[in-house]
Amino acid sequence: MVKPIPRLKLQGFNNLTKSLSFNIYDVCYAVNEDQRRRYIEYIDEAYNADRLTEILTEVANIIGANVLNVARQDYDPQGASVTMLISEEPVIDKKAAGKQLLSDAVVAHLDKSHITVHTYPETHPHNGIATFRADIDVSTCGVISPLKALNYLIESFESDIVIMDYRVRGFTRDIKGKKHYIDHKINTIQEFLSKAIRSRYEMFDVNVYQENIFHTKMHLKEFDLDTYLFEERARNLGFKDRIRVEAQVKQEIEELFHGRNLV
Repeated sequence: MVKPIPRLKLQGFNNLTKSLSFNIYDVCYAVNEDQRRRYIEYIDEAYNADRLTEILTEVANIIGANVLNVARQDYDPQGASVTMLISEEPVIDKKAAGKQLLSDAVVAHLDKSHITVHTYPETHPHNGIATFRADIDVSTCGVISPLKALNYLIESFESDIVIMDYRVRGFTRDIKGKKHYIDHKINTIQEFLSKAIRSRYEMFDVNVYQENIFHTKMHLKEFDLDTYLFEERARNLGFKDRIRVEAQVKQEIEELFHGRNLV
């Protein structure tokens, strides 16, 4: 459960920028070329621009933001991107009848409040490894916090590995003129994850508290080869093939988690 953010008595608008960026990786093994092609087709269908727009719209609802503008694109041969401009409060035209939303006017000046997602499905042409990466950024100004959407985002994707960065930038002033460089207590991103997610993942932190920078890596604790095979079952593989494939998948996970190639 995300802890409520105490309201500071501010002089004007809360100028703090809270940015949450993370990569989500799904790893699998496709035995042959046809399976690798179908894996890409499956990912492109499951996480196309329409589906990603639905996910980001729900993120905006969870954090209490208003969607002002949406740009989305499916790519050839694969991948998709969605960008949303958001605001903490509805932006309205007070002169217009019915106080209509000023969606066209906001694009120019609400550049620090946005949600983006980019997907990168790929397969290795020789060794059978296939990966799907989603890069997600949620950046907000004001009181709303992107951390509220963490659990939903992790559950919305097939998340074998999650690498997260959270940073609070800038400052805001209270009514006495004192500058505040963060407006909520945080020791680690893990505090904002559900108990169910924390129980499923191994986690590792690197935090720079004096700079308000928080970094968490996590990967699934349990390894079941069947969950990493696309359109195949481990029992259908020969003993040597099963050992080889398991070693390849585990190495891929370790390399993505640590961000370097292993010898």
